[in-house]
Amino acid sequence: MDNINWFPGHMAKTRRIIGEQMKLVDAVVIVLDARIPVSSSNPEIDGITAGKPRIIIFNKADLADKTKTDEWVSYYRNKGAYCIPANCKTGEGLKGFRSVVRNALSDVIKRNAERGMPGKPLRLMVLGIPNTGKSTFINRMYGGAKAKTEDRAGVTRQNQWYIIGGGIELLDTPGVLWPKFDDPAVGERLAFTGGIRDNIIDPETLAVRFLEIMRDEYPDRLAARYKISDFEDSEPFEILEMIGRRRGLLVRGGEVDTQRASGILLDEYRAGLLGRITFEPVPFSD
Repeated sequence: MDNINWFPGHMAKTRRIIGEQMKLVDAVVIVLDARIPVSSSNPEIDGITAGKPRIIIFNKADLADKTKTDEWVSYYRNKGAYCIPANCKTGEGLKGFRSVVRNALSDVIKRNAERGMPGKPLRLMVLGIPNTGKSTFINRMYGGAKAKTEDRAGVTRQNQWYIIGGGIELLDTPGVLWPKFDDPAVGERLAFTGGIRDNIIDPETLAVRFLEIMRDEYPDRLAARYKISDFEDSEPFEILEMIGRRRGLLVRGGEVDTQRASGILLDEYRAGLLGRITFEPVPFSD
């Protein structure tokens, strides 16, 4: 797969605005997709947020391999970040968020009190690339569907503050991708999980690549979901045809409708029907 270039004009503007507004906040909340912590982390964010405490929400942890998520949490904690595995749709894992904020900003709270402002709100900017669940997180913390959410990438456009109680305010921002994915695997993983629009990569091409990884790393999940066997030595396209035949996705002449099969495969993965899968292991070293 070739390198992917996708950088709408509003994202360049957003990156500039985020840098300008960083002085308004005490800390940042970074929402990652627990299934792809590396690919869902904009590499520019570290530079933009330098010097601010970081709270990392590993969203969609219910869809990720728990053992690997725990390893990622330890990895980032060792780097000084505060980490919360969560399912932002249900709120699982988020009950302690306000306590984590107060812990992360204990120095700020103390300094505000010393300056005669003990009730000064703690302000946090919420960052994340499209479709990691940033708006869903804010909605859950705010207690109502106020931030626009949609099951496609890139729907938040304007910055807005939300008071979530406990003396905490959240600043929503549009999701920001970066100009170019130098590593093609990053684009693939984002596409697997819906982090970039489906029309960027042909679904059949994406499904074939997805099946290559699943064949090598999670063959048991494919066998269990699609009731197929003896495919370990098969080419990914052949596995796609097996899945299509098992689902009865045939067209005239008995050919498999591989486009429909590709769509179903990717939809079922994104819905968690293939089990809890994490594509990125914790690095042994930086």
